[in-house]
This record gives sequence, structure tokens and C-alpha cells, in this order.
Amino acid sequence: MIEIHPTAVVHPTATLGARVHIGPYAVVGEHVVLGEGTVLGPHAIIEPHTTLGRDCHVHGGAVVGGVPQDLKFSGERSSTVIGDRNVIRECVTINRATGEGETTRIGDDNLFMAYVHVAHNCVIGNGNVLANGVTLAGHVVIEDLVTIGGLSGVHQFTRVGALGMVGAMTRLVQDLPPYMLVEGHPPRVYGPNLVGLKRRGIEAEDRRIVKQAYKALYRSGLSISQALEEMAAWPDSAVRDQIVTFIRGSERGIVGKVVRTHASRTSEDAAGPTS
Repeated sequence: MIEIHPTAVVHPTATLGARVHIGPYAVVGEHVVLGEGTVLGPHAIIEPHTTLGRDCHVHGGAVVGGVPQDLKFSGERSSTVIGDRNVIRECVTINRATGEGETTRIGDDNLFMAYVHVAHNCVIGNGNVLANGVTLAGHVVIEDLVTIGGLSGVHQFTRVGALGMVGAMTRLVQDLPPYMLVEGHPPRVYGPNLVGLKRRGIEAEDRRIVKQAYKALYRSGLSISQALEEMAAWPDSAVRDQIVTFIRGSERGIVGKVVRTHASRTSEDAAGPTS
């Protein structure tokens, strides 16, 4: 039920589920857990204290759970936890967390194309697609059903909201609200991700609310606080609440706007684009 190529190296403390396949010259470190049906390609490396769920496929040359490229890291016990049905293509690197007991965490059904880098302490949800060469710095949060185009870079502590779309070669240094489409350097929000919303079966009324939110945030001339006040007066909606909650939780500001935080939040929010 478990296939291990004779040239592979598997630490005796590793736990392997049924139907696991480990290819030539792959390396599985100590205290690794590989879920049922997971496949490791040739020369794939799974570093210590990494958990992979069911039916994942790690292709050749990928390194999962490696020591973080973070000068603060001093050898403390941290981990990488990855869910089910993830596809990790050639030469992807995913680093474990910095900080005792901390975790780099990835959900289910994600596709990481070749040469993607996921740094320490990132949190990635479900159903995301990161195209070739995407680089996530430390502590980045990617929600669900996000698409990030090739060669894009995301600054540390930046968040990308659900069903957002980031165009290729974008430099993202502020949060992207849910359902929006951004591209460029400096980045610009071009509108709602309407194609993605339709493909995911989002109802027409919810798509209308997303379009209204985009206009309030980016086409009305309102500050962030004014736009949020306007949105609060709309009829109750889970989509509206998701967008508002995301923006209120922003520490870096949202793309094209600035959100004041903590003591300075009582002052007027800047309305112009930032670079």
C-alpha cells in the first residue's frame, strides 16, 4: 500500500498514510506526516515537523517545511501544516514558521505553480492558485479562491481577500479587499473580479453589492471612513459585512487607500492613491 523508491530517504519517525508514494531521491525528515494518497516526486524534500494531508502531490525539487529565511529564527520548534489535495509543483519552497510553536498554515485544494515561494508564518486558505514565480513574504495572509499572477510579489503582513485576483508582475504592499482585481506597479484596483465571481457561482445580487462597494471605495471620492459609513447603511448582506470587516481589520491599509489604525484612526482617512 506504500511505495518508497530504494533511493529515497525516510526518517524512522515519519508517519506515512496508506497509498503514499515516495519517488527517487526524495527525502522525508523527522516527525513528518504524509496523508493517505500523497505523492512525492523525485528529489522532493519534506523537512522536519511538516504535515501534509490527503492526496497532495509534491513535484520534483520542491522543498516543503524548510528553515525560514528570517534572521530572527534561532532554531526554535515550529512547523508547517498543509491540508488536503494540494498540488506543489517543481522547485516550490514553503518555509516553516518563526517563533516557538508557530505554524505556517495552508488549507485545501491549492495550486502552487513552479518556483513559488511561501515564506514563514504565512496563512493560506482554500482553492487558491499561485502562478509561476509568485513570492509571498513572511506573515502574508491569502484567504480563499484567490488567483495571483506570475512573478508577483506580496509584502510581509499583507492580506489578500477572498476571490481577489492579482495580475501578473504586480507588487502588492497593501491589503486587497475581497472580490477585487488589482494589477501593476504601483498597483491599481481596476474593479470587481466579476469573471471570478460568476465562475464561482456568486449570485447576481451579491455581485451587485460588490460593484457598489468598489464604487464607494474607489470611484466616489469618499474617504475610507465615509465609504464604510455609507456601506453600513445598506441592507444587511454577508458580502458587504465581509468587505467591511476586512477593511476595518487592515493594518497596512488597502490598495489605493490608507486606513488609519489605533489612536490615529479617529483622524480623517487619506483618499488618494498611494505608491
